[in-house]
Amino acid sequence: MRNIPSSLPWKTAWITGAGRGIGESVAKLLCHYGLTVYASARNSSELNNLKNSCCNELGLIVPIPMDITDPRQIDDMMLSWDQGHGVPDLVILNAGTHDPFPAHEFSAERCSKLLRTNLQGTINCIDPVLKRFIKRNSGQLAVMASVAGYRGLPTAAAYGASKAALINLCEALRLDLKGTDIKLQVINPGFVRTPLTDKNDFKMPALMEPEEAAVEILNGLLGRRFEICFPKRFVYLLKFLRLLPYSWYFGLLEKSVKVEPETEAVDKHG
Repeated sequence: MRNIPSSLPWKTAWITGAGRGIGESVAKLLCHYGLTVYASARNSSELNNLKNSCCNELGLIVPIPMDITDPRQIDDMMLSWDQGHGVPDLVILNAGTHDPFPAHEFSAERCSKLLRTNLQGTINCIDPVLKRFIKRNSGQLAVMASVAGYRGLPTAAAYGASKAALINLCEALRLDLKGTDIKLQVINPGFVRTPLTDKNDFKMPALMEPEEAAVEILNGLLGRRFEICFPKRFVYLLKFLRLLPYSWYFGLLEKSVKVEPETEAVDKHG
């Protein structure tokens, strides 16, 4: 695989949202290279399937059924690690959900549910991990955000807000961690074929398979850049759009994406 050495700098890893999609593919890849991967997700059967699919690999999958929105479950896991070999060398906080809806379906309840997982759930994990990394002055932490956090996109008000918040959070922590031996990175993928992107009802440009995304992520984790982003051409286009004034940006998006006027939406759903 491109640029990946035969041996990796970590012995253990913890991946949230490892039951399917990108998290599952990254877990399999790290296991292939000999790591012990602690795989977390809410669905225990998906984790057991992951473990069984990696039984012939060099590494080991250790399933940890867990809900990251419950800090007590995270604390229990941390305690077990404290009594053993400590927090894994590499932590990838990948767990998240997606609930696309237009403005006429906007609700505080739907936003709260999504933010509780994507943002607060990730923060629940960062808290104890960072404390332990700082205490030992070592460790690598990667947080899954998205290019959807660059600028507002149709039907992604809650999702984009959660990812924008994670990007900002990681930028701030990266500055605070300067001078330590703790490596912090943010992962901003484009469209990757997963059960979450299957919810989108529009054509997704530069759509990647999760196995391709896993290779990109691993290469990024081995590199020195703060942001791991892919596919490059699509990401660079979005970075350019981020620089445009609002009048240009809104004009381009409204032409390229079908945006239903609110008056029509009220007629159809009222």
